[in-house]
Amino acid sequence: MPGTRFSNFGRPRSDRWRMSRLNEPSPLRGSNGIAFGPDGRLYVAQFLAGQISAVDVTTGAVEIVVPADGPVQAPDDLAFGADGSMYVADITPQRVWRRSPDGEFTLLSEEVRVPNGITCVGNRLFVNEMRPGGRVVELMPGTGELVVLAEGLAMGNAMQQGPDGALYYPHMMTGQVWRVSPDGGDPQEVAEDVHEPVAVRFDHDGALVVLSRGVEGIVTRIDPDTGRRSIVETGVAGMDNAAFDRENRMLVSSYGSGGVTEVEALGTRTVVGRGLNGPFGVTADEAGRVYAGDHFRLADGDLVTGDLIQPVAGGASHGVAAGGGLVHITSAHGDVRSFDPATCEVRLRAKGLAEPTGIAVTGTGLLVAETGAGRVIHIDDADAVSMIAELPHPVDVALDAEGRLFASDDSLGAVVRVEDGSVVTVVEGLDQPQGVTVHEDTLYVVEVGTKRLLAVSPTTGETRTEAESLPVGLPPGIQREDPIPTLFPPARPRAFAGLTTTPDGTLLLAANGEGTVLHLTPHEQTRQHRP
Repeated sequence: MPGTRFSNFGRPRSDRWRMSRLNEPSPLRGSNGIAFGPDGRLYVAQFLAGQISAVDVTTGAVEIVVPADGPVQAPDDLAFGADGSMYVADITPQRVWRRSPDGEFTLLSEEVRVPNGITCVGNRLFVNEMRPGGRVVELMPGTGELVVLAEGLAMGNAMQQGPDGALYYPHMMTGQVWRVSPDGGDPQEVAEDVHEPVAVRFDHDGALVVLSRGVEGIVTRIDPDTGRRSIVETGVAGMDNAAFDRENRMLVSSYGSGGVTEVEALGTRTVVGRGLNGPFGVTADEAGRVYAGDHFRLADGDLVTGDLIQPVAGGASHGVAAGGGLVHITSAHGDVRSFDPATCEVRLRAKGLAEPTGIAVTGTGLLVAETGAGRVIHIDDADAVSMIAELPHPVDVALDAEGRLFASDDSLGAVVRVEDGSVVTVVEGLDQPQGVTVHEDTLYVVEVGTKRLLAVSPTTGETRTEAESLPVGLPPGIQREDPIPTLFPPARPRAFAGLTTTPDGTLLLAANGEGTVLHLTPHEQTRQHRP
């Protein structure tokens, strides 16, 4: 599909491995705010991708209109003014932008804290804040002046003007819907006990519609006068926003798995397919079931309909490792947790870590690359944390059959071996080494900077290229600097192309450039000739 996600990667090539995808590439890396533009297309803000795309809702064709290396870093919601200008809430750097009809960007404000919900009423622009104690403000595009309309929001989000002229918005933390006049006055509570409200919308008939961000995908319709409700479960987990087309059909987005879905009382229709936001870490359990860390969820099975990660591992899923019937997960929020797929029980193993990324299972616990702290740590069965080695910026860890520890470090540009606290360089001169795994007597590493998979001899450091043009990291020609991931305001996770091996020699690669897991099976000669 031309123009979708990171489509300018070359075709992956390998003479030594048969490569296939375990899932289809994702056209939209997450989908947040959506709004129809003057051209009739549906514009989609993609927080995780840092870009904005336009969707033809008839054909499902997707075109990137604001690329990942543009001025907007983390677009979460958008709206169109009467003159065709696009207004964007850039949530992580806490900015509000205007994009003119000819594509020119103007920074309107840096004074709105955690801007999210944004809407236009004629030529007037309103924004709310996704934070405890947030505000609804009117933003004057010409001067950047803010006029506060309401305070004390319990995490605002998508809002819209109702038929009565008031602005309606959710309190995500308290399950309420509120409204306030665009000209000021006392805010009024409209509804309470609404299921995890994330977006408040009105259809063309004036009906109040509230979307839930939960797993069930609940849509609640509320009569503002009587409070009477009706509820539909859509099955679209992690909904974020909605827009109504000219025929009053409701289109919804999903921050959890991307895509665009048409929702009606009798069912749903896929407009743009859902998929993976990353993926980042990847692993397979003893039965061969594949799991991928996908930020908002732990994807499993078909890698598309896996559970949202919040109820499983605290959010921001990154590295994953399976062993002993459990799946162990690092979080960009600084947690390490162990998840039991059989019982859905979760055990917190460590918290307060600095950007834990890669993870591996040992006979005595877990090994974790604590990237932000520059160290590799061990978490024992009693959840005690100890340091194994100091490194500038470790990204992933792996063990060989003899229990020797290897770690990739993208600052060093190297893969090292850790022996009794000493660090020995195995191979250096690499360009952004990330995912690393060991099978038999060969170490494999993903070199993200060159889009290659390398095979390395752990004893001699001899290196051979196994695959090229891999869809990992940013695509060729795209340059950007991501800030250190933070919980609040929410920030994109650091890219991580995880790699794992199964007992039969199959490799699994997190191809985060296109949103797939690549399955690599060695040709027979590959099995016989190792570096």
